[in-house]
Amino acid sequence: MIEGLSQEKAGAEIAAWHADTGTLSEGQPWFAIQTRAKHEKKIASELNRCGVTAFVPTQRETRRWSDRKKTLEVALFSCYAFVQAELNEKVYLRVLQTPGVLRWVCFNGRPSQIPHAQIEAVRQIVGNSVPCSPYQFLKAGDRVRVRGGCLEGLECVLVSEPDGRKLVLSIEPLQRSISIAADGYELEPL
Repeated sequence: MIEGLSQEKAGAEIAAWHADTGTLSEGQPWFAIQTRAKHEKKIASELNRCGVTAFVPTQRETRRWSDRKKTLEVALFSCYAFVQAELNEKVYLRVLQTPGVLRWVCFNGRPSQIPHAQIEAVRQIVGNSVPCSPYQFLKAGDRVRVRGGCLEGLECVLVSEPDGRKLVLSIEPLQRSISIAADGYELEPL
């Protein structure tokens, strides 16, 4: 038994989930898992080694101590990693058995699927080394699309703050967001 979940119960939950979601056309779906703090990259490495595609978006952060400063790669979404897999009992349990994994991010008792577009947007931001930072989750605001530049086609929310305009990209199942300075980007309303 793993985290209070028997193999039979896990199999039944996965079967019910498949019945509700059906087949996806964009390849294997993405899901989020919750991890122990500062274990995100290690868990992703272990899952990838075992044949389960895992992704942890990172950002460079400079930390200062009294005697030195150091630039570190830290997880953009602390305590979360993304898994791309066709969800079945074997994968479900394999992920839960990975040391440091706490749980699947669920809605109504089932793992919440994350839209491919949101994962690709995060990959585009971190892959192009666009400066970004965690941001409070937003549900309301003007949705915009970036026109031109390395973020061409990115859809996000435009917000105004005292220090300038920002673009906010939200990963809804995690209720987490990241912000990007909007300066220099041409935007169009959606």
